[in-house]
Amino acid sequence: MKWEDFRASDNIEDRRGDEDDGSSGISMPFGGGGGLGLGTIIVLGLLGYALGIDPRLLIGGAEMIAHRTQAQSQQVQTTPRPQTQAGAPSDQIGRFVAAVLAENEDVWSDILPAQKGIKFVPPKLVMFDGATQSACGTAQSAMGPFYCPADRKIYLDTSFFNDMKRRFGGGGDFAYAYVIAHEMGHHIENQLGILSKVHAAQQQATSQAQANALSVKLELMADCLAGVWAANADQKWNILEKGDVEKAVATAQAIGDDRLQQAANRRIVPDSFTHGSASQRTQWLKIGLEKGQINSCNTFSK
Repeated sequence: MKWEDFRASDNIEDRRGDEDDGSSGISMPFGGGGGLGLGTIIVLGLLGYALGIDPRLLIGGAEMIAHRTQAQSQQVQTTPRPQTQAGAPSDQIGRFVAAVLAENEDVWSDILPAQKGIKFVPPKLVMFDGATQSACGTAQSAMGPFYCPADRKIYLDTSFFNDMKRRFGGGGDFAYAYVIAHEMGHHIENQLGILSKVHAAQQQATSQAQANALSVKLELMADCLAGVWAANADQKWNILEKGDVEKAVATAQAIGDDRLQQAANRRIVPDSFTHGSASQRTQWLKIGLEKGQINSCNTFSK
């Protein structure tokens, strides 16, 4: 993936090296558009298996807490953060993140007004080590990257990229960019008013399975929107190189809920899915890549 010659976004808060680990904040493990992050699901799953507890009970309970406290999280006030560096970082990984964020900003600034008549308002991206505070509670590395709708910020511990190399599809620049674009997809969902509607529906859900199904639709839509970004970015700047799409697809497959349950040597339980199966995630990423249109990502109509 080509990125070195692109501008760097200034919408970055670099909290790496900050001595405040976020432990004084309220811990509410929001992930993506308000559900559990990938890392949190893995940790709860492994803990359940080790203790002989059905992981669905742990994950379901954590999801329900997250959904019920969503409205309250909007009111959380975080402590001012000294040592936070604003603007584009100068190190290699920081420059990569800033360039990918800038490419997202430039694409969405064009296509969100053109396709939906809505002005794009860029989110901040927070880079951190280990843990930090967010308006959705304490962000921790184990949660994986996530978007917090309460403060409209993307939270990213770049050590997750190392996890991708070892465990989730092998990594690669476009695979890493896909992760950032997926979280930007949740921000687009927020600007479209979809997040608030889905969170309200989840609070009224009569079962955890029903709430999970709504979470899956949000996540698949974010996968598709990541594809929409990539399609339009490639049309504008020819950013994609040979093998890039395959690496992103491999990542989407590796983080499918069924693949994660298989990796833990457990029975596949579709009702427990919160992010979608490997085939679903791949399907919707490809739809976004092929169509390049926001309207093609309506997972709620399927």
